[in-house]
Amino acid sequence: MTSPLHPIEDAARLSPHVLVTPGEMGQADRLTIEAGTAELKLMERAGRAVADDIAARHPHGTRVAVVCGPGNNGGDGFVAARVLRERGLIVRLLLLPGRGPEGSAGEMLKRARLAPEPPSRAAIDEAAVIVDALFGAGLARPLDGAAAEVVGWINAAEAAGAIVVAVDLPSGVDGRTGAVLGVAVQATRSVTFFRRKPGHLLLPGRLHTGRCLVHDIGIRDGVLRSIGPRAAANHPSLWAAQWPLRRADAHKFSRGTVLVAGGDAASTGAAKLAAAAALRTGAGLVTIAVPPDAVATASAYLAALIVRPAETADAFAALVAEPRLKAIVVGPATGVGAATRAKTAAALGTLAGVVLDADALSSHAADPDELFRQIASRAAPVVLTPHEGEFARLFPDLAPGEGVSKIDRARAAAARSGAVVILKGADTVIAAPDGFALVNENAPPDLATAGSGDVLAGIVAGLLAQGRDGLTAAAIGVWMHGRAGQVAGPGLVADDLVGALRTVLAEGVPVED
Repeated sequence: MTSPLHPIEDAARLSPHVLVTPGEMGQADRLTIEAGTAELKLMERAGRAVADDIAARHPHGTRVAVVCGPGNNGGDGFVAARVLRERGLIVRLLLLPGRGPEGSAGEMLKRARLAPEPPSRAAIDEAAVIVDALFGAGLARPLDGAAAEVVGWINAAEAAGAIVVAVDLPSGVDGRTGAVLGVAVQATRSVTFFRRKPGHLLLPGRLHTGRCLVHDIGIRDGVLRSIGPRAAANHPSLWAAQWPLRRADAHKFSRGTVLVAGGDAASTGAAKLAAAAALRTGAGLVTIAVPPDAVATASAYLAALIVRPAETADAFAALVAEPRLKAIVVGPATGVGAATRAKTAAALGTLAGVVLDADALSSHAADPDELFRQIASRAAPVVLTPHEGEFARLFPDLAPGEGVSKIDRARAAAARSGAVVILKGADTVIAAPDGFALVNENAPPDLATAGSGDVLAGIVAGLLAQGRDGLTAAAIGVWMHGRAGQVAGPGLVADDLVGALRTVLAEGVPVED
């Protein structure tokens, strides 16, 4: 008997926000063809989608260079070239030298009735629009030789003002990992089919994709059920029902209580940011536990926060024993060492949800398995929030590598640790222990500032305190954090994110886009 899906994964199954790998896309194509839709028909629809996008934006007489490879991505390009010429645009069809197109791609070249010519710098430079139909998402080896040279010409033209439209995925980007295989096309827009690929969202692929447009080419929902992809973009439609709402009958304890472990007098800033974020997110009561010498400093930050002295690990353990406590944060500037390990153990010994960040992660670098054993012994959720450096300390064998995606690494870490893992970055990945993963895409670059991660830890704790499970708290929290960064805008500091949460909550869940 299979386990029921988490509500977020269940919502993602047929969602436009689910992500399919190139391998899963090939399987979807195969199942669709076996069900009676000819490959030529799929290719025709794909090529027309590209042509429709270009013809809708560029007038008759626009010069277009369609640059094709010998495979099915090139076949889509041959269709686009034919349709664009029929619609009054001036088209030059450029085909990489070497093995000619075969099968469906070869048939589409015949139907195009355009004499292909070898790519040249001059032909690419004179075009106002360049269609990249070289390789698409299925590329498995680095580009070199003539193909790499052509990509260089395309990118130079884009830098000079040409519009570059990638068919499916910019050539040179690994559709599964987002890695650049040697060199990659810099696209203005990418027109993909059925669903987006992980490489559209993961860095550095996202930086090459431009605006990504998804077109239906007739692959049915039943096919999506059959291939069962287990990753999605972190979109509000997947968890809208769990958005924190105000209730008329709520009181501070029903909204959940949070405890944040703080550092010494010189290091309270991180804990204060986390605590304030938990309070702003909707927790009803938030306490900071700090050494006695830090009580005055912590108390001066925000009157609504409660500050309690905790000189020793035993004193901290007494605070976390409060039965009404719903969430605990350990790690923001608590110091690396035995004291933080003891606080972590005390937190994990409770029935509260736990967020482990920063120093709580680094403190277990010498023996991460001990931390994972503690996590495995509890039923309440645990969320780990590492950046790449902290991740490397806990999971040294899960380093970035050729053919390994950020999704792969986060999934492996979640399975090993038994916790929900938020692997932070501009392309933050959220992974559950069962392997389901989300990729976030709303974070502005302004979030790359000191204290930003502490705010995220507090947001997630505030959501745990309000009864959200680990994956839901992580998914909503990461999105809210990104949206707060957008609201605060350029020049933000971490304190601004806390204030911006008021606007984020007032806006509510955005409608489906």
